[in-house]
Amino acid sequence: MERLRLMFRHTSIIGIALAVLAGALIVVLSGKPWLWALVLVGIPLQMLNEYNLHRFIFHLPPPKRQWQFDILYRAHYGHHDFPTNRALFFAPDFIVFPVLVFNFTLIWGVLTLFGASWAVPGTAAIVMIGGGLTFLAYEWFHSTAHMPVAKTAVERHVTTLHNQHHFRDFSRWFHVTAGGEIIDRAMGTAIDRDALKSQQRIEFIRTLGMRPDDPRLVAARHRFAGRYGLAADEIERAARA
Repeated sequence: MERLRLMFRHTSIIGIALAVLAGALIVVLSGKPWLWALVLVGIPLQMLNEYNLHRFIFHLPPPKRQWQFDILYRAHYGHHDFPTNRALFFAPDFIVFPVLVFNFTLIWGVLTLFGASWAVPGTAAIVMIGGGLTFLAYEWFHSTAHMPVAKTAVERHVTTLHNQHHFRDFSRWFHVTAGGEIIDRAMGTAIDRDALKSQQRIEFIRTLGMRPDDPRLVAARHRFAGRYGLAADEIERAARA
């Protein structure tokens, strides 16, 4: 219950949960029960979405301009900087909702292009239900990986791999949702067990390769300190890490 309470304090979680319910209503009202099978299509598509966003957007090189850096810091850099800060566990609204709209428009456009009369409810099944549920699973596994709670075998496995991303090599293991490691292995971003034995921890791992006292990091920490409850001593320690 602790994790559910934590999750549903965030508007992105509430919004996606409502999108799942709305998608289910659209499919039911369509009168085409077979569309429920398309929910299964949304699962791997959202896992790919998760991987691509994490690898190619959230881990972009740090921008020179402070306002651009601040956006990236809020999107993901801050989570690496303070990996136990629960307010930074979850994807921000300005990422989640535009991506949902983009994905819906893209899938609807493709189905419409191929003349599917069921494009709207079909897209609802794929994006709103399948993708939405997979996103909620991602947030569940991600928060679980960072919390000292009792975990199932699957959750422990995800935690082990995600910890390697945070504390050994941030250019590896971009998946978080259970099962997503297949994508990392296919894309060459997994860490082999034998390689892990000799894998050295990347320098400045928590700041994604930036010096901890980089002025952009310092400015971003101070900017978001109030919103995310960052104490002055935390910010000072982070600059010396």
